[in-house]
Amino acid sequence: METQQPPQNKIIAWLKRLGWAGFFFFLIKGVTLYIVLPYLIAKGVISCDK
Repeated sequence: METQQPPQNKIIAWLKRLGWAGFFFFLIKGVTLYIVLPYLIAKGVISCDK
């Protein structure tokens, strides 16, 4: 008994969407850290002193 598998191009399309979502997630996360973190340090909200 064979199970039906979705066509190969549907799987590839799903992986590409997942890849783009991951790319944009990490892009936004990285840009946010590079902008927000220095701003918070400059404002004194986050202290770099030990």
